[in-house]
Amino acid sequence: MKKIMLVAAMLLSVSAFAQKPAGDPKGGISAELLQEIAKGYENSPADKALHNALNGTQINVLAVNADPVAKMDTHFSDLIQTKGRTNQKSSGRCWLFTGLNVLRSWMIDKYDLGAFTFSQNYVFFYDQLEKANLFLQGIIDTKDLPDDDRQVDWLFAHPISDGGQFTGVSNLIMKYGVVPSEVMPETFVADNTAQMRTQLSNLLREQGLRLRQKAAAAGIDKLKGRKAEQAAAQLEKDLQAMKVEQLKDVYHILALCLGVPPTEFTWTRRNTKGEVISEKTYTPKSFYEEFVGQDLENNYVMVMNDPCHEYYKVYEIEYDRHVYDGHNWVYLNLPVERIKEMAIASIKDKTAMYFSCDVNKFLDRNAGLADLNNFDYESLMGVPFTMNKRERVYTHASASSHAMTLIGVDLKEGKPVKWMVENSWGATSGFQGNIIMTDEWFNEYMFRLVVEKKYVPADLLKMMDQKPIMVPSWDPMFMPEE
Repeated sequence: MKKIMLVAAMLLSVSAFAQKPAGDPKGGISAELLQEIAKGYENSPADKALHNALNGTQINVLAVNADPVAKMDTHFSDLIQTKGRTNQKSSGRCWLFTGLNVLRSWMIDKYDLGAFTFSQNYVFFYDQLEKANLFLQGIIDTKDLPDDDRQVDWLFAHPISDGGQFTGVSNLIMKYGVVPSEVMPETFVADNTAQMRTQLSNLLREQGLRLRQKAAAAGIDKLKGRKAEQAAAQLEKDLQAMKVEQLKDVYHILALCLGVPPTEFTWTRRNTKGEVISEKTYTPKSFYEEFVGQDLENNYVMVMNDPCHEYYKVYEIEYDRHVYDGHNWVYLNLPVERIKEMAIASIKDKTAMYFSCDVNKFLDRNAGLADLNNFDYESLMGVPFTMNKRERVYTHASASSHAMTLIGVDLKEGKPVKWMVENSWGATSGFQGNIIMTDEWFNEYMFRLVVEKKYVPADLLKMMDQKPIMVPSWDPMFMPEE
C-alpha cells in the first residue's frame, strides 16, 4: 500500500512539473514562460474599466477609501496649544523646523509670547558648514583606505544633505545658539535648497578627491621608521591646511545663498498683548541661554521602534552626525507600547516632542489624516501587500522620512486612539497645519521620538548606560529625515 501511494505521489509530481512552462535555465523569461506569466492579467470587464481609469488618473486617487475622512474626529483629550505654523517649503529641513518648534512651544508658554519663531536659516547655515567639514574630515580620516572601500564610497555618495535628525539640533544649537526669525530671515535658497545642495555636493566631491590625491602622492606607504612618522605628521598638517581653504569656498557659497549669520543683535520682547517687556542686545548663544537654557545634549533621550534590531538595546549610527566634534546618533530601541508611555506622559505635562515617521504612507494630505484605511491598493490592483513593519524596513519599502512635533493624544479608557503632530508644511496644509494619526497607523509607521529624561521610566533610563552597539551608516533604517 505504501509503495502504491509513493508511486502515485511521484506521478503527480512529474505531471505537475511537466505542466509548467520551461523557463530559461539561467533564470530568464522564455517565450513559454511569458505566456504563463501573462495569465496574471485576465482582461476582464473589471480589468478594462480599471485600465481605462488608470490611463488618466493617478493610482492613489483611484485607491482612496472615502469612509475614513467622513468619520475623521478632531477632538483630543490631551493637546498642547501652539501658535502659528512654520513652512519648510521646498527644503529637507523638517528635522530643524521640528527641533526649533519644540523649543518655540516651550518658550512661548514660559514667557507669554505671541506668535514667535526661531530663525531656521541661521542654524541651517552652520548645519551646512559643519556637514561640509564632516565630509572633508571624513575623507582625511579614511585617506589610507582603498577607493572601493564601502565607507569611502558612502562618503562620496553622501557628501552633504539638508536632511538630518535631532543630534543636529542639539549639537548645532549648543555650539552656535539661536536667533529670532526676523534677525536672519529665510531666503529663497533656504526655502528651495535643491540647487544649492547640488552645487555644494559637486564642490565637496571635487575637494574630497583632491584630498585623497594629495594623500596618495605623499607616498608614505613606501617609507619606514622615523621618516614615515615625520612624513605622516607633515601630511596631516598639509591636509588640514588644504581643508581650511576648501571650507572658505563652502562658506562663500553659503553666504551668497543664505546670508552671513549675525554675531550680535538687538531684540525687543513683547507679550501676547503686544506690550514691550524688554529690549536688549544679545549674541546668539546668550539669547539661547536666557530664553531657553536647556542642555539639549544631555537632557534628552532618543527612543526608536526599529523592528530590525533587538529591543532594549542601545545603538549608535556610525558617522551619522551633523558636527564632526559632536555626537553620533544614539538611540534606545523599544517596543512601540513603551514609547507610547513616554509620549503620553510628556503630552499630559504640556511638553511637545520631536517625532519622526514614514509620513507619506496612507496619508490623506488634504484632510491631514494618516490612516491605514485611507487607501485600498489591494482592491484596486487585485494583488496582496502583506509585509509587516520589519519586512518593509529590511527591504527598503519603509523608513523614517519626516520629522514633526508631537503635540496631542486622544485617550479612551486610558488607551490612545489617535495622535496629533504639528507639521512644517504651512498653516493651510492638512488639518490646520497639523496631521492626525490613528493609533494603528502610529504602530506601523512611527519610528523615532526624542523625549526629556524626566518622562523616561527609571528602568528604561538605566538602559542608556549600555555601551552602544555600532551600526553602519548605510543601514536601511537610517536615512536623514527631510
